[in-house]
Amino acid sequence: MTTDRWADWLLRHRDGGSAELRDLFAPQLLAFRDGVLGRAAVAPGDTLLDVGTGTGLIGLGALDLVGPSGHVIFSDVSPALLDECRRHADPERSSFVEAGADDLSAIPDASADVVTTRSVLIYVTRKAEAFAEFRRVLRPGGRLSIFEPINSFPVRREVHDMFGLGPTPVADLVSKVRQVYTGHAAMVDFDERDLLGWAVEAGFTQVTLDYRAEVDVPGPPIGDWAALKRTAPNPLAPTYGEAIEQALTPAERDRLDACVESLAGLPTRHTMATAYLSAVRS
Repeated sequence: MTTDRWADWLLRHRDGGSAELRDLFAPQLLAFRDGVLGRAAVAPGDTLLDVGTGTGLIGLGALDLVGPSGHVIFSDVSPALLDECRRHADPERSSFVEAGADDLSAIPDASADVVTTRSVLIYVTRKAEAFAEFRRVLRPGGRLSIFEPINSFPVRREVHDMFGLGPTPVADLVSKVRQVYTGHAAMVDFDERDLLGWAVEAGFTQVTLDYRAEVDVPGPPIGDWAALKRTAPNPLAPTYGEAIEQALTPAERDRLDACVESLAGLPTRHTMATAYLSAVRS
């Protein structure tokens, strides 16, 4: 199977091949799906365009809502992920388009009733252009519903933790590993106010934003450390194991492993922010 970094991450590196991690992430992913689709007010007979569909979390869920007379367009920059969606979607009510969020020229004007997207704009440099494209492909009265993590929030709060461990005897080693993750500007160059601004500037009305911030909130323990090292925080980043290999000496890696494994049963903590935005093309 032909693959790429987007497919590699979603199919392999998001959960490291671990059923335990997959089960841990599943409720959150389903909540994101329901949050996006609920705000989209999807109705039977709708044509829904899912931009950056990935493995089809939103698009496949939408097929049940648009019903037998509706249609879902799965759009992504990854041909491998579109192939993955084809394996699960109803071919009679689905179509597949290779396109980026900021250039949906393969989609005709005013051809969709709903546009959805989840955790896609964090990878898009031309975010204002993406909102303009969302509006262009929507019919008058069409709805937009998106979800985005606001990664600039922990950056502003100068959260330098990793793995949610907090202060530990290996903080010096964690700092070295963090330096491998230099960051990607598009992932941290906006916040919830920018999302509102881009939607309004693109000509959307009835713009509604639901924002949630969490600071130092307890979470599940790390669990399987070996599996976690096979994961990556996003498609553009190395796995944690690769970063550890690059940043630390063998002795330092052993010290990190021993410490993390000793803390494996303790709760992690996280600081994060997320936003749902919905809007209507007037």
